[in-house]
Amino acid sequence: MKTILILTSKDVPQFKAEPLQELHAEMANNGYEVIYPDSREDLIKLIEQNPRVASVVFDWDDFGLELCAQISELNEKLPLFGFANQNIVLDVNLADLRLNLSFFEYHMGQAEDVFAKIRQGVEAYVDEIMPPFTKALFKYVDENKYTFCTPGHLGGSAFLKSPVGSIFYDFYGPNTFKADVSVSMPELGSLLDHSGPHKEAEEYIAKVFNATSSYIVTNGTSTANKIVGMFAAPSGSTIMVDRNCHKSLTHLMMMSNVTPIYFRPSRNAYGILGGIPKSEFTREVIEQKIAATPNASWPTYAVVTNSTYDGLLYNTEWIKKTLDVKHMHFDSAWVPYTNFHKMYQGKYGMSGATVPGKVVYETQSTHKLLAAFSQASMIHIKGEVDHETFNESFMMHTSTSPQYGIVASTEIAAAMMKGNSGRRLIQNSVERALNFRKEIKKLRAESTGWFFDVWQPEGIEEADCWPLKPEDAWHGFKNLDADHMYLDPIKVTILTPGMSKNGTLEDSGIPASIVSKYLDENGIVVEKTGPYNLLFLFSIGIDKSKSLKLLRTLTAFKRAYDQNMKVKNILPGLYAENPSFYGEMRIQELAQGIHDLMRKFKLPDMMYHAFEVLPQQEMTPHQAFTKVLNDETEEVYVEELVGRTNANMILPYPPGVPLVLPGEMITEESVAVLDFLLMLIEIGKHYPGFDTDIHGAYKQDDGRYKVKVLKK
Repeated sequence: MKTILILTSKDVPQFKAEPLQELHAEMANNGYEVIYPDSREDLIKLIEQNPRVASVVFDWDDFGLELCAQISELNEKLPLFGFANQNIVLDVNLADLRLNLSFFEYHMGQAEDVFAKIRQGVEAYVDEIMPPFTKALFKYVDENKYTFCTPGHLGGSAFLKSPVGSIFYDFYGPNTFKADVSVSMPELGSLLDHSGPHKEAEEYIAKVFNATSSYIVTNGTSTANKIVGMFAAPSGSTIMVDRNCHKSLTHLMMMSNVTPIYFRPSRNAYGILGGIPKSEFTREVIEQKIAATPNASWPTYAVVTNSTYDGLLYNTEWIKKTLDVKHMHFDSAWVPYTNFHKMYQGKYGMSGATVPGKVVYETQSTHKLLAAFSQASMIHIKGEVDHETFNESFMMHTSTSPQYGIVASTEIAAAMMKGNSGRRLIQNSVERALNFRKEIKKLRAESTGWFFDVWQPEGIEEADCWPLKPEDAWHGFKNLDADHMYLDPIKVTILTPGMSKNGTLEDSGIPASIVSKYLDENGIVVEKTGPYNLLFLFSIGIDKSKSLKLLRTLTAFKRAYDQNMKVKNILPGLYAENPSFYGEMRIQELAQGIHDLMRKFKLPDMMYHAFEVLPQQEMTPHQAFTKVLNDETEEVYVEELVGRTNANMILPYPPGVPLVLPGEMITEESVAVLDFLLMLIEIGKHYPGFDTDIHGAYKQDDGRYKVKVLKK
């Protein structure tokens, strides 16, 4: 971090130029890069685009307090040094400003002293922005100690004793291995008892994320969810679970002897996951569910997915006040950035103040939409808990040998979000997503024939969490509550032709799975593919070039489709899976064939009905899993599921939420669930390469699927 920006006016008088030249030479001799912006605007752009800028030196005579304020909006910690004529009056009260600003006068022969002060400022800046655990880890690596403990590669040296190990070492680089250390290092503290720099890191994270306390989890939000649930829902208790939950919460119910009752969210014809209606959070409805569920009592713990996979956020302040449950858990794996933009206020778990008598938890996948290593996750808590007992649950699910690189990346993700620079990162993401949405709408208006659309309110101009209003048609959800659900602009859902806004299938269409395969062939990976929709996440790592690449590739698909190219030319990877089937087939024939299958199965009606009636709960997931462990299961074909108690969860991707849970039985009333599964299987059977990944269903040699059920 050794880049210094020096800003002066165009015509610098000699008495100023000479001291600056001396200073430049001193900086260069000490390994610093010096850049001279052309203007104030150029300087601001350089700071925006180059996070390695360590300081700004400028002429106070020409650029004063206004420039400092502009820089502070980008990075309030960046050290600023103003050079001034010795006769100037500094008409600024620094005590009233939160600016890291120092002054020098123009004098010859003082470059060494001036540079020493600048270097001190840069070093103090780096020290201040570095969070505590990462700082301690870097210090440990710099000390280069000899260790006689785990891990066995000993800072990477073991890899260098083997040819293949050397290749591995060279790929990742030395610091990766030097920072992979044992829990035996007392100067780094412990993640398991939250001591030393680990404790400081979690306190730092809690402050950044507006939490009472926070925990770093090194094996994902799947584990974070189970840690919270194991603590908040003791054996024998009743819990309330979002039916569109992540499978980790189903695993929690399989591990722990709890009785679940379910929040019932909606879906629209596109298969987009909707929200839980307000009525589901009321005491009256909860009492009805308890009365209908054997052995159920008032729940101690409730978990809500916020945001949904498709970017719908709840009015969490209303839920926190209304839901009469002590332990309230928001599974916010997909939105770790909500605390850093004002438009999310009141729409995430840690928003606002503590709620008397309640504890709110928010689990976040730091790695998903912030900058951290895979498996980096956080648990945030608002309210008071018994931390010793909570830590027992934490340790049940956490390795005694955590990966310190993941710990450091989690902390760095928090540090990146701190202050103005963090808010700017999220603002930039929001703006890029909004601009992309506008470009799709513009291309749609200009295109001959069809083009892609965006799932969003009509006529949007400004970025916001757009409300889903009951009277609007664009969202496709029935019986919505007002002031309850909001669309996150960062999550962009592109619609393909084939389904009208009222949720009916048109005569022709382009299933999104075909577009998804084309994008993948061209180096673009889609987050989620539905029947006629594609989800893209505009995280802080998305820049203009990636956004333009996506636009160009979508436009290229339209051209190829309109020209009715052969499948082997437009989708060579798909063709390679089954050349005899795809042979001379053209893209429009493929699209229409899959679309006709969707029409045959009446997809929109199926999307509504498959989730209207839940399968019948015969026993709890824990009881069912106990029978599985005791080998009290057998296999049947999927089409024979009606009337049988399921042994495992059945979970199709997309969207990746459980459809049938262990211990549940599909009955004639809930047979639409089975019809939905059979439709997914049928498409894969007709069109090679379009199989749906169905967790809990096993493809046989004859192409049919079997599932495990409990023996009668």
